[in-house]
Amino acid sequence: MARDVSRETSPAGPAGEVPPEAGSLFPGERLAQAIRYADLLATAGVERGLIGPREVPRLWGRHLVNCAVLGEVVPEGSRVADLGSGAGLPGLVLALARPDLEVTLVEPLLRRTTFLEEVVAELGLTRVEVVRGRAESLHGRRTFDVVTSRAVAPLPRLLEWSMPLVGPHGVMIAMKGSSASEEIREAGPVLARLHCGAPELVTIGAETPSARTQVVRVSWAVPGQVGWRLATRSRGGSDRGTRRGRRHRG
Repeated sequence: MARDVSRETSPAGPAGEVPPEAGSLFPGERLAQAIRYADLLATAGVERGLIGPREVPRLWGRHLVNCAVLGEVVPEGSRVADLGSGAGLPGLVLALARPDLEVTLVEPLLRRTTFLEEVVAELGLTRVEVVRGRAESLHGRRTFDVVTSRAVAPLPRLLEWSMPLVGPHGVMIAMKGSSASEEIREAGPVLARLHCGAPELVTIGAETPSARTQVVRVSWAVPGQVGWRLATRSRGGSDRGTRRGRRHRG
């Protein structure tokens, strides 16, 4: 039986001091939820092998604040899928920073989805869904306005996993590091085969220097025309997942 993550954190704040910029990134009561989430990562997340012990001192700067600025490039009211969500980075952080979004966390490993479900339930995130499975299991069955990821795979492979889930007017937004430009060059054949538009390399977090990072944004070459055949035709084009995770609704 899964342990209750709420019992695994002391009130002392194991994730350390909250940086000043967190107040503007997590509005209202969401800051308290983000603090709680950080503490859960620092304790239960480490114990379960989801976060390395060396990451605890930099949870806020390298992970929470870094992921929260992704909200700068996500349109209001979007339905978002976060692939390979792991411990909830960036998807769960994005949900905390942007209460207007509907976020689906897609993760194949049971121990990770168990943690995610417990955190989502404890924090009362009614617009977050956890799905245990690989991205391919949703191909041809569900689409989203935005598909995100962070440190999941090189761009060519990531496109093949992500673009089938991008709706006709949607976009893939992948958080990338210094290799982003090289990955874009290598992804040329895949971009052409899937009929994607030209990738955009965008810097986010300009007003939060400690969290400044790059994202690669890719949409369809012809708005409204999905190039990957299974995204519209596979299995009747149903918009339902093969295995939907527990949906947490209020």
